[in-house]
Amino acid sequence: MIGLRAASRRTSAATVAEAPPVAASLTRPGLARSIPWILIVFLIALPLPWIGSRYDTFLGTQIAIDALFAVSLNLLLGTAGLVSFGHVAYFGVGAYVCGILMKTYGVPFALAFPAAGLGAALFALVSGYFCVRLTRLYFAMLTLAFSQIVWAVAYKWNAVTGGDQGIPEIPYPHLDWMSAIPFVADLRIGERFYLLTLVLVAVSFAIIRRIIRSPFGRMLTTIRDNPERAAFIGVNVRAYELAAFVVAGGFAGLAGALYGIFSRGVFADYVFWSKSAEVIIMTILGGIEYFWGPPIGALALVWLNQQITDYTQYWPFVLGVLLLVLLFLFPGGIAGGLVAGFRYLKSRLGSRHA
Repeated sequence: MIGLRAASRRTSAATVAEAPPVAASLTRPGLARSIPWILIVFLIALPLPWIGSRYDTFLGTQIAIDALFAVSLNLLLGTAGLVSFGHVAYFGVGAYVCGILMKTYGVPFALAFPAAGLGAALFALVSGYFCVRLTRLYFAMLTLAFSQIVWAVAYKWNAVTGGDQGIPEIPYPHLDWMSAIPFVADLRIGERFYLLTLVLVAVSFAIIRRIIRSPFGRMLTTIRDNPERAAFIGVNVRAYELAAFVVAGGFAGLAGALYGIFSRGVFADYVFWSKSAEVIIMTILGGIEYFWGPPIGALALVWLNQQITDYTQYWPFVLGVLLLVLLFLFPGGIAGGLVAGFRYLKSRLGSRHA
């Protein structure tokens, strides 16, 4: 994983020119780029509370939150080429900020949710100020150090964070207003929260995708590919990397805020290093070169985890083996494998018509 940044910097114009048609459409105008994929996926996931069980809605909420967390990480990993082992710190800061505001101070969700993103972004600004001064292994290890600091504070500061007991029973937002929406009045509170989460995640996706396609996002890609050349032409590399760090941290905080409400509590385990490993696996499993790679990775990891735990007590071993197989079968992630399959089918159909 540490070599990802170095490898990405060796990407040349020739590699870009040889990119698959579907992948290339993400960086130039075309049919695939003009399709509103976020809206389509949103509409596909929207009917879940009506057509699925309560358990399906539970899994759908978890997948949506994990997808936002993974996409926020990929803004660093895939777009900026920064390998962060401590991205969970901002996830945890957002969870604690939202949880403390809603339970301790009775702040409404409409204010606590953006405050969580802002708090995580501010912490990302402070920690990122030091992290972007290092590169590669040292950068990754410093992000891990900051995440461990957050974990230690969450675990020991009993008066604020609850220590090892955490902050249980975080209330759901007041969603009575949803009763005015057709077909929503009969839904339970958990199903209504799923709809709210889906909307917030979709909006966040749209904003992140806009950022990636903006001149700022393209500059991040340029820095990822060749930071020395970018600095030579006058680009402030550290400033751009710090800005990416802050944006990614803010969206991770929003994901943490949703997760704290979803799990009905915030605990120190949410900011432990293993949670960072989990989101890194999601991102790489789905494919860091594609916007929809991390959401696909989140879907695959959550589904595999739930399925395996139902059949064996040795689920960590089985899950690890399956992940290794998937990563060897799809070096570019599951999204990369889907693109490769599409290219193969397209070539076969083209050869038949030739």
